[in-house]
Amino acid sequence: MELELTTYVLLAMCGVAAGFIDSIAGGGGLLTVPALLSVGLPPANALATNKLQSSFGSFSAAFYFLRRGYIDLQLIWKAIVFTFVGSAIGTLLVQQIDPSALKQVIPFMLIGFALYFLFSPRIGDEDRQQRISIALFAVLVGLGVGFYDGFFGPGTGSFFAISFVALAGFNLGKATAYSKLLNFTSNIAALIFFLLGGKILWSVGFCMGAGQFIGARLGSRMVVKKGSKIIRPLLVSMSLIMSARLLWQHYFPA
Repeated sequence: MELELTTYVLLAMCGVAAGFIDSIAGGGGLLTVPALLSVGLPPANALATNKLQSSFGSFSAAFYFLRRGYIDLQLIWKAIVFTFVGSAIGTLLVQQIDPSALKQVIPFMLIGFALYFLFSPRIGDEDRQQRISIALFAVLVGLGVGFYDGFFGPGTGSFFAISFVALAGFNLGKATAYSKLLNFTSNIAALIFFLLGGKILWSVGFCMGAGQFIGARLGSRMVVKKGSKIIRPLLVSMSLIMSARLLWQHYFPA
């Protein structure tokens, strides 16, 4: 597919913005998927290419947090494994089953998450008591949210973040760091199976991926500097925006 140079530049800029938002609160796909569709990519190619470019952003953020000591790989390796497996299963299953039913449920879950953080202002400011073991967390959240990301996707970062705060007792900054690592894992798993389908437009994916890498690095630095002061409002905002978009798509389809 041939695109003009200016189109590549605009897609790269879109990647920067999406990477920045995604590394803090998730929801970057609200920018990237419509952008890919707007330049003429068929839906299947847009979704596959989106996984490629978003992998750059989630890797950039996860690597930055890892280097800054926010992530303990020994603590989270089981969740990485189960997230990969869950995402792979979800990616395979979505090719056989219509996921449209989820569009009716997910918006209300995201609204619930937004209200949870909005009306519990001290939730996530500091570590709290752990409700379940990390091993059980790996199975329930890693497998479950990983499957959801491979099968449907919108709000994955919010699902991981709320799980780390509510179940593992992490503060918001720490939860965001670990969420990016698991998000990268689920992206890679889905990307592998999209590779097998030959749906990826490499030039577009790498172009946006470069922007994603830069934007995610900037967003990760902001998380380290500002912590929950920037994470909470963005997490609430992005959850509500994603909910509104999904509800609009369901009740007012194009």
